[in-house]
Amino acid sequence: MAEKLYIYDTTLRDGSQGEGISLSVEDKIKIAARLDRLGVDYIEGGWPWANPKDMEFFRRAREVTWRQAKLTAFGRTRKPGGRADSDPNLLAIKEAGVKTAALFGKSWDLHVTAALETTLEENLAMIADSVAFLVAAGMEVIYDAEHFFDGFKANPDYALATLKAAAAAGAGWVVLCDTNGGCLPDEVAAIVTRVRQEIQVPLGIHAHNDGDLAVANTLAAVKAGCRQVQGTINGFGERCGNANLCSVLPNLELKMGYRCLPPGQLSHLTEVSRYVSEIANVVPPGNQPFVGYSAFAHKGGIHVSAVLKASQTYEHISPHLVGNERRILVSDQAGASNLRCKAEELGVELSKEKEQALINGIKEMERRGYQFEGADASLELFLRKTLGEYRRPFEVEYVKTLVEKRPGREATSEAIVKLKVGEQVVHTAAEGNGPVNAMDNALRKALEEVFPVIGRMRLTDYKVRVLDEKDATSARVRVLIESRDGSGSWNTVGVSTNIIEASWEALLDSMEYALLKQSRNLKPN
Repeated sequence: MAEKLYIYDTTLRDGSQGEGISLSVEDKIKIAARLDRLGVDYIEGGWPWANPKDMEFFRRAREVTWRQAKLTAFGRTRKPGGRADSDPNLLAIKEAGVKTAALFGKSWDLHVTAALETTLEENLAMIADSVAFLVAAGMEVIYDAEHFFDGFKANPDYALATLKAAAAAGAGWVVLCDTNGGCLPDEVAAIVTRVRQEIQVPLGIHAHNDGDLAVANTLAAVKAGCRQVQGTINGFGERCGNANLCSVLPNLELKMGYRCLPPGQLSHLTEVSRYVSEIANVVPPGNQPFVGYSAFAHKGGIHVSAVLKASQTYEHISPHLVGNERRILVSDQAGASNLRCKAEELGVELSKEKEQALINGIKEMERRGYQFEGADASLELFLRKTLGEYRRPFEVEYVKTLVEKRPGREATSEAIVKLKVGEQVVHTAAEGNGPVNAMDNALRKALEEVFPVIGRMRLTDYKVRVLDEKDATSARVRVLIESRDGSGSWNTVGVSTNIIEASWEALLDSMEYALLKQSRNLKPN
C-alpha cells in the first residue's frame, strides 16, 4: 500500500496574509468545511491571540462536525524572559478549544539576536517551555522551525539544537520552514537528509515561493524524508505565496506514488481550487497547472490532431484525475481538427464545405479583433447561427444609452431597450452606475418576465482591451464578459470602435447563451 503523507493546509492563516486576500469568519468556516470534505489532515484556522477574528473562527468551529481534519491553532513561543503558563499567546491557543497547536520559533541565530534581541540559550528555553506547556495541556504540538534552512546554512549546530529542544519537550512533528523562499531543491534535500540523521520526531516541510520553487522544494523534501506537507490552496500567501497544494497533491499522488487524500478525493481538486478563489474573490490564473482553466487547453492544430488520437501526446495526465477537463480552442491558429472536435462537443455534424466555411469565418472574425479562445459561449453561438441551427429567441429593435453629467453632481446613466419576443413588444428603461450596467439592467428587465432564467445569472467580470493603440480614442476595443449561474460560468466577446456597442454585443451573447443552456437542459436525454 502507498505510504501515507499528512497534508496540513494553512490557507486560512498563511494564505490569508497574501495581498488582496481578506476572509471573513463565515468565509473561513466555508473554506474549512470544504477542505475537510477534500480530506486534508490538518486545517490551520488562524492565530487566536493576534487576531480576534481568528478566535471567533475557533468559537464558531466548535458548532461544526468535522469529518477528518484536525483544526489547528497557530502561535509563537513565549516571550524572552517570560513564563509559558502566563504567556497570553499560549493561553489563547489553549482557549481556542482545539487539540492541535502549531508553534513557530526561531532557528536562525541572526533572528534570535537581531529580531528577538535575546540570547541563543534563552531562545532554546523559550522553545522547550512553550512546547512542554501545550503538551501538558493535552495538545498535539507541531513545531514550525521558522527560517530553518537559512539558519542551518548560517549555523547548522544551533539550528539543529532548536529542533532538538522542541523534540525533547514533546513536539509530535518538527516542520522545517523555508520562510524566505530562497532555497534550491538540492539544498533542501541535502539539509532534510542531514536533519533525519539527528532528529527522530517525524518531519514536515513548509516552503514559500519567492524563488518560484516552493512546489519543487516541497517535493524534494518529501523525497528526502518529510512526511507532513504544508501549503495553501492556489498557493495563496504573503509576498509570492506558499507551496501550492493544487500542484503538490497531484504530483505526490500521481507521480510519486504517495497517499495524501482519501481515495477518489483528488478528482475534486479543481472544484476546491475554484471554490476557494470564488470565496476569496480572486480571479484564478488560467494557466495554473493541473486546475487552471487553460491547464488542458489545446490551440495549435497539430497539437489538437495528435491529442485526439492519443491524449498523452500533449497531456502529462488525464484531466479528469484532478477534476479538470480538456478544452479545444478555436482561433485563427486552429486547424480543422480543432473545429471538428468543438463541433463534436456541441453535437454538430460538419460537412467538408461547412467546416472550411466556418474556419474562414472564424479567421475573418479574429482578423477584425474577435478572440474566441477566451469566449467559448460566443463561439458556440457563432457556430450554431452560421450553420442555421440557432436563432435568437428575441429581436432587438433598438437600444439607447444616456449619460448625464452636471457640475457638482455624479454622472447618471440610463438605457432604453425595445425588444420583440414572439409577437410581444417590450419597451423598457433602467438606470445603472454606468452605461453598461444600465444596459444590463434594462435588458434583464425586458427579458426576465418571459425568460426567468435571466434572473438567475449574473455578470462576474468585465474586461476591455484596446486593439489599435495608435488610434487613441478612435481605436477598436474588445470587451470580454464573464457570466455565471448556479451551474457554471461562460465568457462572451464583443468588438467595435464604440465601447458601448462592443459591450452590448458581449452582453447580448451572455444572455443568449443563458437561454441556450436552459433549452439544452430542458431537452430529454
